[in-house]
This record gives sequence, structure tokens and C-alpha cells, in this order.
Amino acid sequence: MLMRTDPFRELDRFAHQALGTAARPAVMPMDAWREGDVFYVEFDLPGIDQDSLDLDIERNVVTVRAQRPAVDPNREMLATERPRGVFSRQLVLGENLDTDRIEASYQKGVLRLRIPVAEKAKPRKIAIGHGEEHQALNREVVNA
Repeated sequence: MLMRTDPFRELDRFAHQALGTAARPAVMPMDAWREGDVFYVEFDLPGIDQDSLDLDIERNVVTVRAQRPAVDPNREMLATERPRGVFSRQLVLGENLDTDRIEASYQKGVLRLRIPVAEKAKPRKIAIGHGEEHQALNREVVNA
């Protein structure tokens, strides 16, 4: 087996060990975008079992949790760079999104949320009455 020394990699590994960051779960990288009246959010969760995923919403806060189990203590590990434990991330959604109609799917290590824009937040046309009709309507309201 050919081994190559990378001093920066060794420095990074030392920093993780010294500062204790290897044991702390990493942030879930995400992308978010809008297509028409729908917002999409994708989280990268490679190697996460779908059964360990948990998605909650309370008011306008979405919480995503995932878990990667600890390494089997009977294994002789040569490298342990992937974070283990519980991962969690929260998103605060705008009031213009319909949190009752959020859809979620998980495929190839990517969790995708589909969040539609609320009907009340969509642009709509307002009818404009003619001047004489508007004045007659105002007189009826005042005389009532």
C-alpha cells in the first residue's frame, strides 16, 4: 500500500482531536431555491439511514434530525473522519409559505423538502369599479 503524507491533513486531524470537534456533529449542508410558487430545500445526508431521519414543524420552524450510529467498538478503525451521532438543523420559514402542505422525500443521501407558497401570499387581481358605481355604493353604505 502506497502512503502519501499530507501535512495539512495531519494538522487538521490534530486540530480536531485537540479541540474535540471530531465528536461534534457537522452541520447539514443545504441548498435552497424557488421555482414558481414552490420553494425547495435539499440537505446532504450521505450514508444516513432513512429510518433515522426525523422532520418536525412547529409554527414556522422546520427541524431536521438525522443519526449516524457510533462505530462498532470491536472494529479496529484506521481512519474515522465521518462525524457520528445526532445531526440537527432548523430553518425558520417565512409567513408566506404553506407549512401545512410541506412534502419531504429522501433519495441517494439527499433529503428534499417541497414547500409551496401560501395561497394568501400569491399575487391576485382586484377588480376596480367605475366611478359612478363606486359613488352609488358609497351612498348606500352611508345611508344605511
